[in-house]
Amino acid sequence: MNKMFRFLLMTGLLTGSLSVFANDPIDKFINEPSMQNANISILVKDLKTGKELYQQRPNHATIPASTMKVLTTATALELMGANYQYKTVLAHDGSIDHQSGVLNGNLYIIGNGDPTLGSLRMGDRQFLSKWAGAIKAAGIAKINGSIIADESRFDNEGSNPKWTWDDIGNYYAPGIYAIAYRDNTLNVTFKSGAVGTTPEIININPKIEDLTIENNLMSSRITFDSAYFYGTSKSKNRSVRGEIPANSPGFVVKAELPEPGLVLVQDFQLELEQQGVEVTKQPFTIPVANYTFPAKNTARKIIYTHYSEPLSKIVEEINQQSNNFYAEQVFKSLSLFRYGLGTNRHSISMIRNFWKSKGLDVNQLFQSDGSGLSPTNAVSASFLTSVMEYMYQKSKNKEVFFKSLSIAGKTGTLAGVLKNTPLSGKVYAKSGTIARVRAYTGYIIDDDREWVFTIMVNNYNGNSWQALRKIENLLVELYRE
Repeated sequence: MNKMFRFLLMTGLLTGSLSVFANDPIDKFINEPSMQNANISILVKDLKTGKELYQQRPNHATIPASTMKVLTTATALELMGANYQYKTVLAHDGSIDHQSGVLNGNLYIIGNGDPTLGSLRMGDRQFLSKWAGAIKAAGIAKINGSIIADESRFDNEGSNPKWTWDDIGNYYAPGIYAIAYRDNTLNVTFKSGAVGTTPEIININPKIEDLTIENNLMSSRITFDSAYFYGTSKSKNRSVRGEIPANSPGFVVKAELPEPGLVLVQDFQLELEQQGVEVTKQPFTIPVANYTFPAKNTARKIIYTHYSEPLSKIVEEINQQSNNFYAEQVFKSLSLFRYGLGTNRHSISMIRNFWKSKGLDVNQLFQSDGSGLSPTNAVSASFLTSVMEYMYQKSKNKEVFFKSLSIAGKTGTLAGVLKNTPLSGKVYAKSGTIARVRAYTGYIIDDDREWVFTIMVNNYNGNSWQALRKIENLLVELYRE
């Protein structure tokens, strides 16, 4: 073989190998101009064979955004069970004089983390009326004491310290407490005028005594909500900044509800009084710092127990609608379920220990919260894919978990994703989006294949929608390979 022939042969082989490599969908994706500076972690596996089909830095920890919710919901289903129901207990101390109908003592609402009380998402909207009925059925016509919200079964941390300041104070990043109410959301209605003017606050619902809002909003030509609230957990001093549409007679902006437990006992006292039950003292809350349950020196007698919807339904809301509030309530409930007190630290430890026991490499998991809102979360595509693989192949909760995921082009946060593509209706997944992060983990299921995948992209160039289009194109090309 002469030198020229050998050179032409090697050149041809090299050119051919480069051509094949350049056509690989993953290589094409990572070499997109908008992706060349990004941190990317990808893994696609065949569930039938266990073979890794495609990968890109699969073991590299990457910010997952809301795909972190599958870790929270999967763990909760495995440890607490799909049929688990939250219990909110009405109990009293003191004694009931059945002749006069007077409770000489206090009435307690003992919270256990239920996210659905007064929620717009699910649950009994008439529950306060039923609670009042239970009090009357117990022979109580007058409470010679207070109605007390006992929040002591969660810590008193409120907002997660790893969340960013521009998220804390808003409805999607509320404080998390043993008593949650009305989705822990405050609705503030503004009347806006001409462009450049400050909108007027015309209504706050629910009404919070002593609440102050420093109003730095501006009316502008935008057509969407670009207002953000700021304030620490339980503080009644808030500020609002940003923009809302000009010349709107009633534009509602959602914020964090500062004292959900206190609002609940106030609303319950009002309901009792409307049903003819007198309450002699003002309601208040018991945080964990000042009180423990059960009290060592006070016997409490249960009057009524309120049960939430089952965890299976709550998980469906979390995964399909990417509900941060529900996710964080469930996340903190994990340690309450195991240890009797809900804390972020113990819940993180429980999640790590559970998946370590299933053989997963927890060195690829860095968790700060249950919703994925914190930018300090990081996890590898390999780890998330292994969680999804376990839930599909080994979990007794497979059907519940699978049903909780959004369907591409059809439902939930994926309703507008992969629409009018060959993958519409065939991808069952959880999405994740925060600043400079796009992530997806789930399954591709059709007659020919059962695949599990995770795609996480951080710090891409361009906007979020452009990144989504690139990920959609990648998934379609992988599917067609």
